[in-house]
Amino acid sequence: METETDEYNASKIIVLEGAQGIRKRPSMYIGSTGASGVIHLLYEIIDNAVDEAAAGFCKTIKVSLFQDADGDIAEVSDDGRGIPVGMMDKYQKSALEVIMTTLHKGAKFNNDVYKVSGGLHGVGLTVVNALSKYTEVTVRKHGHVYKQSFSKGLPSSGLEIVGDSQETGTTIRFKPDNEIFSVSTFDSTLLKDRIRYTSFLNPGLKIIFVDDRFGAHEEETFESANGIRDFIKFINKEATPITEVMHSKKQADNMMIEFAIQYTDSYEEKTEAFVNNIKTWEGGTHLTGFHAAVTRAILNYIDKNKMNSKSQVRITGEDTREGLTAVLSILMQNPEFEGQTKGKLGNVYVKSAVEGIVYSFLSRYLEEHPQESRSIVEKIMSAANARESAKKAREMARKKSIFDSAVLPGKLADCIIDDPEKAELFIVEGQSAGGSSKQGRDKNTQAILPLRGKILNVEKASLEKIFDNAEIKTLITAFGTGINESFNIEGLRYNKIIIMTDADVDGSHIRTLLLTFFYRYMKKIIENGNVYAAMPPLYKITKGKSTYYCYSDEDLELKRAELGELDSLQRYKGLGEMNETQLWETTMNPENRRLKKITISDSQRAEELFKILMGIEVLPRRKFLHEHAEQVKSLDI
Repeated sequence: METETDEYNASKIIVLEGAQGIRKRPSMYIGSTGASGVIHLLYEIIDNAVDEAAAGFCKTIKVSLFQDADGDIAEVSDDGRGIPVGMMDKYQKSALEVIMTTLHKGAKFNNDVYKVSGGLHGVGLTVVNALSKYTEVTVRKHGHVYKQSFSKGLPSSGLEIVGDSQETGTTIRFKPDNEIFSVSTFDSTLLKDRIRYTSFLNPGLKIIFVDDRFGAHEEETFESANGIRDFIKFINKEATPITEVMHSKKQADNMMIEFAIQYTDSYEEKTEAFVNNIKTWEGGTHLTGFHAAVTRAILNYIDKNKMNSKSQVRITGEDTREGLTAVLSILMQNPEFEGQTKGKLGNVYVKSAVEGIVYSFLSRYLEEHPQESRSIVEKIMSAANARESAKKAREMARKKSIFDSAVLPGKLADCIIDDPEKAELFIVEGQSAGGSSKQGRDKNTQAILPLRGKILNVEKASLEKIFDNAEIKTLITAFGTGINESFNIEGLRYNKIIIMTDADVDGSHIRTLLLTFFYRYMKKIIENGNVYAAMPPLYKITKGKSTYYCYSDEDLELKRAELGELDSLQRYKGLGEMNETQLWETTMNPENRRLKKITISDSQRAEELFKILMGIEVLPRRKFLHEHAEQVKSLDI
């Protein structure tokens, strides 16, 4: 028998239990210790309250945000049955304490208390508790008000009766632990979007949102009478419908399958899929079945009525979903999600159940509504023809060696290194700034691509125009990824693509045009975290022999307070005002520069904003600018 060495023996084995294990590896449970992880804690609490509503015991949920000197505090209160407070003989603790401090426990492992639920693993409340600086739980039950406090996952008080009440429900107040999380605030935009769609999925449920942070009071109530039909109308409020909202709700295989569909004049598909009120961001078997049903029903209708007999273009599943807005909501027992963050449904049998119900409904609808059916088919055939035209344009472009050529654009000053992980591409506005950045860069790792003016607004342009645009061709060739169906993230030649524009209105417009192009035709580079915006300084100030750069008005005020009266103050209007040394020191040097990573936290919200700000409709854009004018901090005219 081998002897155990000093390096690796039994004494080296560490057992982490309960809160200790969660705090050691928080990302296993919430995916991130950044902003998405912080708000995930709040989602866990809200989802538990929604499960009470789905079970028929909760009518109102109140979500409140507060703030102290160290960051944000959240509170969720519901009028459900209240967390059990009785003693559990096996643990010699109250059920409340066991729920708050023990993994893999709860009432959702069988279907006696909750027929369906979003919480499945019995870890949600324990994780929230473990990753919070403090948690306070108040339960109204049995004519009393019970309260218990916790700190970093462990009890800091016993369970006490602190009052009497004939009401029932649970209130949980918690503060994310800044020892765990890199951010200390909840994103109210994401939170309100979550609350909004939760109200649509649970008609009759009232959710009150209160934000008492930042010295102001905001309150909004979310409630829907018509459920996902209202959801469809909300999603399509900026689009022009070409059909009514189609809706169906059916029971099948111990599942409740509900969906709503509407076609609009949009060129995009907008489908939201949910399982037990949880948004499945990555889809899953339910969404696969839904897509298959839509494609099969429409193609069968077209073939049966010989509506594509004169065209040689083959219609694809993607064509049948152009302009489709849909909400699919499944309520089921024992869903199999991928991971605690529940991004994708895996139950195999769900696909056939959803496909059968959706296909049957949509086939019948198409037969009974010939006028709307014709509008849908015309839309689909138009999509197929446009796709075929774009394909021919790409093929012609390839023949001309535009995208696939090994010859890089002449205006590109490439870097020396050929390792994409270490390479950066700066997309620079204007020839003047392009010249300074070429002189000031680190030639080993930094490539420069100057743009001549503003690129095409792809939100308003046809695919033929997009593929014929010189600046867009240059971008595609420099990136090395291809575009649309031929896009391949593996071909990306630069790990960081940095948009470097002037700090004025024109610079912001150019950045938005670029982001619109990336979002529509190279979305993966944003999702993959490859796109950044450079943050050039707004001010150069001097005091004595020292020079300082300020990147915001707040920076400037802090420097004024620190230095007193300044010798000089220069407001930069453009990158071209800086020489190569200044541009390197302030905006390009990895040790000093400030970059903003471009992310998509909510695809539906991003889709909405791009359509409003960059689309052909003027009135929605004007309305948006009026509503958000007060949020502008700095505007150059």
